[in-house]
Amino acid sequence: MQTRDLKYLLAYLVPLSAAFSLIEKGLFSWTTVALVFGLIPFLELVSPRSTYNFPPEVEQSRAHAAFFDWMLYLNAPILFLLVGGYLWVVTRADVSLMEWIGLTLSTGIVVGANGINVAHELGHRSHSGEQHLAKLMLLPALYQHFFVEHNFGHHKNVATDLDPASAKKGEVVFAFWFKSVIGGWLSAWKLEKERLQKKGQRVWGLQNQMIRFTVFQLSWLFSIWVLFDWNGLVGAIAIATIGFLLLETVNYLEHYGLRRKKLASGHFEPVSPAHSWNSDHEIGRILLYELTRHSDHHYKSTRKYQVLRHMDESPQLPFGYPTSVLLCLMPPLWFAIMDKRLNQSN
Repeated sequence: MQTRDLKYLLAYLVPLSAAFSLIEKGLFSWTTVALVFGLIPFLELVSPRSTYNFPPEVEQSRAHAAFFDWMLYLNAPILFLLVGGYLWVVTRADVSLMEWIGLTLSTGIVVGANGINVAHELGHRSHSGEQHLAKLMLLPALYQHFFVEHNFGHHKNVATDLDPASAKKGEVVFAFWFKSVIGGWLSAWKLEKERLQKKGQRVWGLQNQMIRFTVFQLSWLFSIWVLFDWNGLVGAIAIATIGFLLLETVNYLEHYGLRRKKLASGHFEPVSPAHSWNSDHEIGRILLYELTRHSDHHYKSTRKYQVLRHMDESPQLPFGYPTSVLLCLMPPLWFAIMDKRLNQSN
């Protein structure tokens, strides 16, 4: 690890801003929203991009440096402490509606950015402990099925109509949410059924991960209802929804309009760097643990975030991920900018 690698500590700014929101309340309830969708997009517009890739010999040492792993692991206690703090504040403190909305959005952003996103990285690891931690971190988002669908569905079917998480050209993000959320959940059930049938095991039993996930998530919500009553339950569902919709919005922009060709054999062409939108904007890369170098992630999903590479063949987003999320929420503007860029990349 080098001194410059300490830049990844900036990823903790998002949960720190949410903690500040919960402590200060009032106008500061919106701190995380202002940071992620205000200050960061502005900084990305004025800051340089970096296409630097580490040499192979440096990659090897970086890939095994414990610092980068612990940067991820520490997000787990932070996530659950913040969710607990949020539930306590919105059910025990006297908060106004505007404060509740701000705190809910701020905590929901953490559930998506530091919960689901980090779980995504850990879910691709081969160590069972890291995979279990990934599933745990998906719990506050009520999105544990993502572990199954993303690893065994999305990575296989990406940039085809078979993948609910790959947006078509001209598809509005709000319609995409329904397609990807429902389609991803149904796909996860199908994938888990096929896995168990291949192993000769019963589908309807606790060996089915989808059944276990359902039990865990219902137990999570029931525990929150017991401890924090109906107000806590509503808050828990609200932050989960914000978290997984943030994920799905990122899914939308990552593969928007990009499609793999179907070969004469009936199979799709192999996944290439051309099938994911990328961003080399430094700040977004740091805050999202290099998620924005998405093509290399699809090229080799076990490659750790700290060694993901810029690839010249990858189509580039005009803005970083935070700005692109805002942009796609305004479909006419998104289409005007991205469809032109999409035509140029084809």
